[in-house]
Amino acid sequence: MNNSANIERALQEGLERGAIPGVAAFAANGSEVLYAGAFGRRDLSRADAMTPDTVFWIASMTKAITTAAAMQLVERKLLTLDTPMGTILPELANPQVLEGFSEDGKPRLRPARRPVTLRYLLTHTAGFAYDMWSKEIDRYITYAGLPRIISCRNAALQTPLLFDPGDDWCYGINIDFVGKAVEKLSGQSLEDYFRENIFAPLGMNDTRFILRPDMRSRLVRMHQRSESGVLPIDFEVPQQPEFFMGGGGLYGTGEDYIKFTQAILNGGIYNGERILKAETVAEMSKNQIDGLSMHVMKTAIPALSNDVDIFPGMEKKWGFGFMINTEDVPGARSAGSLGWAGLGNTYFWIDPKKRVTGVVLTQLLPFADAGVLNLLAAFEQAIYRALGPD
Repeated sequence: MNNSANIERALQEGLERGAIPGVAAFAANGSEVLYAGAFGRRDLSRADAMTPDTVFWIASMTKAITTAAAMQLVERKLLTLDTPMGTILPELANPQVLEGFSEDGKPRLRPARRPVTLRYLLTHTAGFAYDMWSKEIDRYITYAGLPRIISCRNAALQTPLLFDPGDDWCYGINIDFVGKAVEKLSGQSLEDYFRENIFAPLGMNDTRFILRPDMRSRLVRMHQRSESGVLPIDFEVPQQPEFFMGGGGLYGTGEDYIKFTQAILNGGIYNGERILKAETVAEMSKNQIDGLSMHVMKTAIPALSNDVDIFPGMEKKWGFGFMINTEDVPGARSAGSLGWAGLGNTYFWIDPKKRVTGVVLTQLLPFADAGVLNLLAAFEQAIYRALGPD
């Protein structure tokens, strides 16, 4: 790619300014990878350099893959967008809405006024929330003695709704239920279903829930930013989970994930292998929440996430599996682009208008780190400068 030196300078300077341990970054059009690079270290306590084949916990970047799997089942008429999911998953048969807490601290619950559907789950309008962005759900989990979602224990999904399905937007555990539905309807584990229906066709050989030894040897370490600086910490998604976390359990490489985003950019096909129909990808790429909008995600657990406001001041919509920016980002992605991220500060975007997609991977908590967001913006702008004018 022309101006690759400028791209690399943006990444290196972004690392230094943001005090970020390391980064792997990729950009592609529909047919080829335009840029692939890695800078910094996998682990600040060791000398291992970051490489393009480094393995990351991609966290909520898993959601787009789980969504694609569910849409495959919709294409095969095993599932519809408006099927009450309680007919498939008994745990969703009688959803309860949390209306607050009584003076003695007991939760006040009532039955939801309408059923949870796949449409609501895929768009984060079902009413479920993550504890890290909801003080109410964090309080409920503590009261009920439930495990946290990262435990991959089934009991972690026994949280109530914050509102009736369809009434609002709230980022939460929705896609974990979608993953369970894919397993139920396909008769396969999510690991096996992904491998056969998405990873093998796309050549994503280094993306899995359960780390192979060769992947572990290339695994980046999680780091934590605090007042005392950036330090490596011990973190790993359970490798013998009660359920495969379709909302955030995958490990993978940027070399793999860019193939998935290229497939979406191409309307469901990559390197001659089709994983979704073009009309399905078009539907996934549309605003599916009508007059609702994505909210600022206010942190309830600062060690895990800062407040999340991607493109402050801009209205953001949600499709099936993706955030949609409604305005052009100056010098970067077009209005109508798709994107999202993972808790460890991993990010991607897909720009159908300008035919470019990018992936930026770090491994740092808390989420929405200002240094990483600045690095992402600098990388994205460098890619668009290298592409030249329309």
